[in-house]
Amino acid sequence: MFERSDKAKRLSISVRPLKGVRVAVPPHISFEKAEQLIYTKADWIREHQTRMEQQEEKVTVYTHDSEFRTKHHTLRLLTHARYDMRCLVEDGYINVFFPAFKDVRDNDVQKFIRKSIEEAYRKEAKQHLPQRVAYFAEKFGFEYQSVFIKNAKSRWGSCSYTNNINLNLHLMRLPDALCDYVILHELAHTVEKNHGPHFWNLLDSICGDSRNLDKKLKDFRISIY
Repeated sequence: MFERSDKAKRLSISVRPLKGVRVAVPPHISFEKAEQLIYTKADWIREHQTRMEQQEEKVTVYTHDSEFRTKHHTLRLLTHARYDMRCLVEDGYINVFFPAFKDVRDNDVQKFIRKSIEEAYRKEAKQHLPQRVAYFAEKFGFEYQSVFIKNAKSRWGSCSYTNNINLNLHLMRLPDALCDYVILHELAHTVEKNHGPHFWNLLDSICGDSRNLDKKLKDFRISIY
């Protein structure tokens, strides 16, 4: 898919699971020229499409036989005699209601189920992550402003120039050690704003083998679950 991007300074290609191929075209390049340039990258695109398809195969298809649970909620799929879909996250359940005439495997039902699961993750994240940030900040002497929970598509976390900590609700999917690593990573950015040697030395001093943890984090994709 070709998209005009006023921010792009050069032609860029991205191949992402569930997103497909995206070509960002800067203002000074025509779509015709962009298409010509894409042909020179055909082999690269095909290689990454294969990897993308392998990742997409890992996406869960939720059915009535699925046994899915977050840290504190169990997914429950229910049909009703209505035309809409709705979700109720309470009492330890993610209750997803969808029309009885629909197949649970339909794309729109699956998208709604995933959206409902994300609502449960958001609820859990708001309860857990700010407390965890506060715990580590006090333990290691970091100072920060506020914690914001977001549904970011490409980042597990970030730290703003003013030391606001942004954390992805999908951290609730990660093993505890990796979730803590992301929190410590962002807290370290309150002191070191880049990823230079001082940053990694600081991170190693508070969480141990930070490079290895960072490598393990790359085995997880935000959009694949």
